[in-house]
Amino acid sequence: MPALRPTDHVATVRWLGRVPDRGTGLASVPVPEIELTFAGITGESHSGLTRASCSRVTAQHRGGTEIRNTRQISILSAEEIAAIAAAMSVGALDPTWLGASLVIEGIDDFSHVPPSSRLQGEAGTTLVVDMENRPCVLPGRVIEEALPGKGALFLAAARGRRGVTAWVEREGRLRLGERLRLHVPDQPAWAPGVGRVRAGSRTRS
Repeated sequence: MPALRPTDHVATVRWLGRVPDRGTGLASVPVPEIELTFAGITGESHSGLTRASCSRVTAQHRGGTEIRNTRQISILSAEEIAAIAAAMSVGALDPTWLGASLVIEGIDDFSHVPPSSRLQGEAGTTLVVDMENRPCVLPGRVIEEALPGKGALFLAAARGRRGVTAWVEREGRLRLGERLRLHVPDQPAWAPGVGRVRAGSRTRS
């Protein structure tokens, strides 16, 4: 029985990029297409099957512990980037300043799609959503260089709008203009303490 349900929510890829050297800065470089392997985007500094743990998982691992890399890709929505820009009172935000890998358009409230959802391209290339990407100060530093006096506003403006992190489930390419269908886990919302009848089971009289 399928555990993931295809939805009618389809996004269009509006921007693609990669961060060539994370050590020198967060800013990404725009590209017309990306090659995705199980390690992530080819030539991207966030790629790799494993990574060193960071502040997102300090409750689980000491900093620098080698863990599975579920943060290969940073996906944002054009709608939420526009909302961040409006909250900062700037005309627009360049995705390069945000270290984005993909910018998509067409899925409402994208930052809060369920973890483990899939975004699947027309040729089958598939990305798995790990979790919401919490805003940090690093994009603000890049923004400050381009828009003096505005960088410090990013953290608050991006809360709940920073997109998601993701990893590659099925290898392939993604190109500008490609359509990605959202598939979501076919399960009820978690409700601890509330008894549920498992699907397919029957209560006894």
